[in-house]
Amino acid sequence: MRFGTIGTSWITSSFIDASRKATDFILKAVYSRSEMKAKAFAEKHQAAFIYTELEEMAKSEEIDCVYIASPNSLHFEHALLFLKNKKHVICEKPIFSNMEELKEAFQVAEENGVYLFEAIRNLHSPNFKALKNVIEKIGPVRAANLHRSRYSSKYNEYLSGGRPNVFSPEFSGGALTDLGIYPLYISTGLFGNPTQIDYSANVLDSGIDGSGTLTLGYDGFISTIMCSKISTSYIPCEIQGEKGTVVFEDAGTIKDLRWVDNETGQVTLIETYNMDDDMKFEINNFMRIISSNNKEEYQELKELSLLTLSITEEARRQNGIIYGCER
Repeated sequence: MRFGTIGTSWITSSFIDASRKATDFILKAVYSRSEMKAKAFAEKHQAAFIYTELEEMAKSEEIDCVYIASPNSLHFEHALLFLKNKKHVICEKPIFSNMEELKEAFQVAEENGVYLFEAIRNLHSPNFKALKNVIEKIGPVRAANLHRSRYSSKYNEYLSGGRPNVFSPEFSGGALTDLGIYPLYISTGLFGNPTQIDYSANVLDSGIDGSGTLTLGYDGFISTIMCSKISTSYIPCEIQGEKGTVVFEDAGTIKDLRWVDNETGQVTLIETYNMDDDMKFEINNFMRIISSNNKEEYQELKELSLLTLSITEEARRQNGIIYGCER
């Protein structure tokens, strides 16, 4: 399958690098508003075509699929354009700003016979599968403490009076949707739909959450999700059960996975994958679903994206966080 990219940041470069290790997924084109940037990016990654007009790229017969890594607030507009031109869309997390956008985009994808995926790499990794399997060993779950907190270099710009995208409601920024999305997807991927949602956010002057704690209520336990763009955490994630506890580092990669038996205290290490090129797993999954027209698996991913976005939307509502596209 031939694909193009929107965005020239490090995340797009990482996606392209991973694509070379995926199966039958070939970079053909790149887009940037700047012709100079587009040429430099295409040369760096050996792309045959460059575009500075999205309409032209969307109509191109040179690509079958597009990877979108533009600012969050532009995801919906860009995705809709390509879906309407019968191109499959892989959109970087967070997929869209709100549920209204996501429902409309899924409908447009269906009408045009193409697929729309949210790129959330940890969910598709073998490490998530290993985590899911080891959860069965710890008995009934009684608590989950999941987090991703990393001080952002963009915060220095914000403190100096700037408004970088990730700290701007106009660009649908915020800690929960940027970093908290990783532990949130672990929670929804493992435990499903919570019965209760509560988000306590540190809302910055710009109007978005610099950090926060999200609690999700499930039958018999609470899943606590902490996230921050203005501080860094060095503690591991835990999922506690009656028979043992699962421990791992970094909700984004789920590395150093192990479980501790409550009765014996024995620590069992679980083999995990080196995640330097982990985007290849989501790419391979997406390509497999498209090529086999696996509607059942696609529906599961759709429902998970809808559930996760509904939680972040409710979390924002509770804290009066309103994106520019919603005003």
